[in-house]
Amino acid sequence: MNAYELPQPYLLFMGDATEAGFAKTALGLKDWAPERCVGEWHLPGGSVFTGLPELAPRQAYAEGARALLIGVAAVGGAIMPHWLPALVEALEAGLDLISGMHTRMADTPVLVEAAARCGRRLYDVRTPPKNLPIGKGNKRSGRRLLTVGTDCALGKKYTALALTTALQARDVAVSFRATGQTGIMIAGAGIPIDAVVSDFVAGAAELLSPAADGAHWDIIEGQGSLFHPSFAGVSLGLLHGSQPDVLVLCHEAGRTHMLGLPDYPVPSLKEAIELHLALARRVNPAVRVAAVSLNTSQLSDAEALAAIHAVREELGIPCADPLRHPVEFAAVVDACLAMA
Repeated sequence: MNAYELPQPYLLFMGDATEAGFAKTALGLKDWAPERCVGEWHLPGGSVFTGLPELAPRQAYAEGARALLIGVAAVGGAIMPHWLPALVEALEAGLDLISGMHTRMADTPVLVEAAARCGRRLYDVRTPPKNLPIGKGNKRSGRRLLTVGTDCALGKKYTALALTTALQARDVAVSFRATGQTGIMIAGAGIPIDAVVSDFVAGAAELLSPAADGAHWDIIEGQGSLFHPSFAGVSLGLLHGSQPDVLVLCHEAGRTHMLGLPDYPVPSLKEAIELHLALARRVNPAVRVAAVSLNTSQLSDAEALAAIHAVREELGIPCADPLRHPVEFAAVVDACLAMA
């Protein structure tokens, strides 16, 4: 796996993002690694906020920041041309640049020139290891849990991190296996699965969660969605390569269409469970869906609990929002362990 030593702390670059789903890197770092974040910086029109102080690069440097981290994404993972003057400004203020975008900063001449001129470094996190193997489908020892979703950007990473934390609190041997740029930035290691050539996605997932002691759990961060026309390929490769024993289905209450695709409705939870099981059984006939992780961030507490209870009654398995309801989430953790 790739391991990273990134300059810290960070100034989070929010660009001009207007949807939280396109700012999940910044929001994830604020929630799971707040001690590494000094502030946030927006371009005109940006309306997604982490709650950190608004700081320009020179202010952030004076506050101790040592890198500007691109915390937002454009469709396709491109570094947008209108961001470039701001990124150069950060380099000139003394900050290194960290990016998890598909577009590599090392392939962006204006950034390469500015970094060289300013004596700064460019860190492209979304770079997979070289010489990845193809998937073999061989059964591996150890226990594996994969978070999967009805759509993109709705809580797969948060759920995996919350489950990892919960198992650690129970003295269970567990590792969080990061598969996306934000998870890698939090964990310090992992494989950016969506940057892997498609033939090698399953092999990368096998490498990410190798054979382990029979009592050890790998909690694998899911990517994309089998239902998303743009990103289903990476989801299927990760599903097959992970060879999970347990799946936790992630869903956002109230979401009606796929992220960025208003003409494609989000599937029902029953449909999502059926499809994931049908495909996962190809590599592990004993796989089970243990629970549903419900993102209730758009609901009041009373509405959230009602939605959780409705899912539990409909499906007959535990359901919780891992960030709001510890009692219900404890039942999710119990169900995951019981499936071993």
